[in-house]
Amino acid sequence: MKPIDLEPRFSTKEIPGKCIKCLAEQELGNTLIGLLKNEGWDKQLEERFGDLVSFLKSPLSKKLRDKTEKYLAEGKEVKVKIYFEEGKPRYKIRLC
Repeated sequence: MKPIDLEPRFSTKEIPGKCIKCLAEQELGNTLIGLLKNEGWDKQLEERFGDLVSFLKSPLSKKLRDKTEKYLAEGKEVKVKIYFEEGKPRYKIRLC
């Protein structure tokens, strides 16, 4: 399964930001819309939906949100890849 790429940001006057949880929930909604629009069965979308639900329910979600917000507060740009190994969510953080 393809990793889920998320780029959290702080809000500014010009640009509204989003935390990891908000971005994952937005991606979950987009995936659900894709599933509902699809006339046939789409295994990749179904897996992505399940992965996003698993991530959002996991304690890793809160831990990752706290960690990325700390980096953002330090003025760093953060990019996160969420992937699954043996059914468990894992992540990689890239700081720019």
